[in-house]
Amino acid sequence: MKLGSLLLAFFLPLLTTMAQVPPLPGPGINFGNMLEAPKEGEWGVTLKESYFETVAKAGFRTVRLPIRWSAHALEKPPYTIDPSFLARVDRAVTAAKAQNLTLILDLHNYDELNTQPDAHAPRFLALWKQIAEHYKDEPPSILFELCNEPCKALDAGRWNILVAGTLAVIRPSNPDRTIVVGPVQWNSLEKLPALVLPENDTHLLVTVHHYDPFHFTHQGASWVQGSDAWMGTRWTGSDADKAPIDAAFDKLAAWSQAAGRPVFVGEFGAYSKSAMEDRSLWTDYIARALEARHIPSAYWEFCSGFGLYDPKSETWREPLLKAVRGN
Repeated sequence: MKLGSLLLAFFLPLLTTMAQVPPLPGPGINFGNMLEAPKEGEWGVTLKESYFETVAKAGFRTVRLPIRWSAHALEKPPYTIDPSFLARVDRAVTAAKAQNLTLILDLHNYDELNTQPDAHAPRFLALWKQIAEHYKDEPPSILFELCNEPCKALDAGRWNILVAGTLAVIRPSNPDRTIVVGPVQWNSLEKLPALVLPENDTHLLVTVHHYDPFHFTHQGASWVQGSDAWMGTRWTGSDADKAPIDAAFDKLAAWSQAAGRPVFVGEFGAYSKSAMEDRSLWTDYIARALEARHIPSAYWEFCSGFGLYDPKSETWREPLLKAVRGN
């Protein structure tokens, strides 16, 4: 066999796997602190349908929509999702399609699943069966994300079993839909080797999140214990600052090629307590480093504590917007 044929025989399975997942258009952004709050508006942000037009006009092509489905469903079988909440999400889907946006419906903040995975697995499966059947006729631009940042008691062994079971629930109604799935430990890059996916499912997009260095990106964050002590942490774009980022994304790209799975950085961002100059430098370097490796991403997030957009003045924070877009 000639060298060219040998190479083709080696790489064709990888190319075939990746070819089943349409490229995720960028740039992307998260509509955070909206539908994943215990009740919409409780975290200071309400989802406006006009926001989809706002981000589309600014050049965004993908929106990741975190949703706390678990707060809007019965706690006992058959775990029915509140029809009024489904209608609420439907309006977001319609608004995204009107702007030709790719929309990721992300199951977010199911806290009980992380702490009591065995007890809540049946409810999780029931939620996804309902979601899948409800949106089965939507176009390929609507993606499903199984679970944001599995962690705590939801370890790799349990998560791999649950992923396989959830795909088995979704695929009868959505055989070709792109489904986003990530590793445990809060979608950690370091846990990618522990993620086991069904080999015959070629419509999967693997996600990780990137908030390193954490003491910089989360300084002063009220939900992170001890973060006030990190106030004043700088990120100046030195070689020492850049090296860990390049190493991490090189590792991510290498895993993608070896596994034959496309990857997506579903969250990256720096909280507002850090200096705007540093936030913008860091954001720009993350975005360009991912672009250079052809890895799509979505910034966390639109208009709250990490936000690119000021909802009160209805204006973009230009340094951050330029950093994400590259202009």
